Amino acid sequence: MSANRHYRGTNEAARTVAIVADALAVILGLWILMYLLDANRGNDLVQIVHDASAWLAGWSHDLFTFDADWARVVAGYGLAAVVYLFIGHAIANRLHRY
Repeated sequence: MSANRHYRGTNEAARTVAIVADALAVILGLWILMYLLDANRGNDLVQIVHDASAWLAGWSHDLFTFDADWARVVAGYGLAAVVYLFIGHAIANRLHRY
């Protein structure tokens, strides 16, 4: 029974890590979409998504120096989303193996 409980616990931990990584990537992807569609930055939802995305992608924001603003947003925030997905799912797969 103890081994089954341990397996179930690590399985749940792996699932949780994957869900968090997916949620972070969705927030970043949502901001990219809102930016490209020129969402109203005065709207509370748009501001919340922008603030969360700016915090999540602080390390990759303006990493690229494309001339077009849209390309900088897509590359910077998109890179952060991909990194969160890659690292989150790698950790989840590692936890799932145990």
